Amino acid sequence: MSDPMRPRASLRTAVVWEVLQDALERRVKATGRESLDVLDTGGGSGNFAVPVARLGHRVTVVDPSPNALFALERRAAEAGVADRVKGVQGDAHGLFDVVERDGYDAVLCHGVLEYVDDPAEGVRNAVAALRPEGVLSLLAAGLGGAVLARALAGHFKEARQALDDPNGRWGSGDPVPRRFTTEQLTALVEGAGLRVAAVHGVRVFADLVPGVLVDTEPGALEALVKLEEVAAELPAFHSVATQLHVLGETSAAGETSETGGVNETPGSGEA
Repeated sequence: MSDPMRPRASLRTAVVWEVLQDALERRVKATGRESLDVLDTGGGSGNFAVPVARLGHRVTVVDPSPNALFALERRAAEAGVADRVKGVQGDAHGLFDVVERDGYDAVLCHGVLEYVDDPAEGVRNAVAALRPEGVLSLLAAGLGGAVLARALAGHFKEARQALDDPNGRWGSGDPVPRRFTTEQLTALVEGAGLRVAAVHGVRVFADLVPGVLVDTEPGALEALVKLEEVAAELPAFHSVATQLHVLGETSAAGETSETGGVNETPGSGEA
């Protein structure tokens, strides 16, 4: 796997990284340009921005935190991609105060919708930043994973509260303001005018397996990563994933994929 992130961290990012890397490769083939323009909203210290820049793409990171942007600058410099990574302070609501519309081949919106006041507006803004042929990588907290985790921890009332709460919160102490189902996320993507190219469940097992087992059992980490990659593509596991990843394409990008001889993500399908 070409993910340059640390092995333990890759357990949480491997699925998304593989789908994203494949989507970027398809855009490279479709556009004939080796270097794409990528926007990472809420990209923080560059967990995805720096690896994407290492692929040769130009990445603009928008984040409200000055500390995160400072860490991004340092991280990009250490990775030797400072010339391809730019950080600007801003948020999803005022996105076009700091970046241009219709200016990007791909937009990453990871861990943003949980915290914005209007998720639909957040997705619409992300889509509005895309060029006519572009892809959106959307990652958000999954409702089912939180319910399952609370129940397995013996917090049955909190698990029920998360199911009943319109935002999927298990109580006042819940650090996540909002969670989503697959249907909710795909509806947001389609409502913004994109075609859903793929849906994946992320961290189906990773947050449930004891860390000591993964860290001490020989070969356990690699086996768990492979298990996550297989389960991620199966709809049956989407409802219990900690996070949900939706890949959206503009209609023009979808037509290019279908007519240009470029295959879609293996195992992907319409939601």
